[in-house]
Amino acid sequence: MSGDLSAAGSPQGASAPLGGSEHTSVPSVEAKPLARYSAYRRVGDIVYLSGVIPVDPAAGRIVRGYADIPPEAAERIGRTGEFSSDVKEGPILAQSWSVLDMIRQTVESAGGQMADVFKLVQYFRNLDHFPLYSRVRRQFFPGEPPVSTVVEVSGLMPTADVLIEVEATARIPSK
Repeated sequence: MSGDLSAAGSPQGASAPLGGSEHTSVPSVEAKPLARYSAYRRVGDIVYLSGVIPVDPAAGRIVRGYADIPPEAAERIGRTGEFSSDVKEGPILAQSWSVLDMIRQTVESAGGQMADVFKLVQYFRNLDHFPLYSRVRRQFFPGEPPVSTVVEVSGLMPTADVLIEVEATARIPSK
């Protein structure tokens, strides 16, 4: 896949874009750290990303549901329009999309693409969220998924509203 992650470029054959560069609540280049650390660090051909949480630093807010991501992304990941379903599943699905899209943008800013990501470490406040996250992850990794570690934690920064954090490692040859 290249540049903008779009369903047209995926083997699944859908046509709605997954990326959200035209949406103001999605960072335009890479995940921006909320504290004094790097979004990523390159060591040779290996690029290590810091943990990414579902926060839009430009707007200063945590992604809490479908309203905080581009509408086409919300539709692709499962927004039903049914209040009871969307309130229950929307937060983890939207946060999963937000985190994976920020990883995509960061990997692209380092000169790579999602296919270059070979390892993910996923931290959840509730492991029951993993199947919903996994559904979103398949849209960003339609082929062979990266190797993964899944960990349940008691809390994530900066508040209890953050349900997920993901670290990624990619091999992106230096140019």
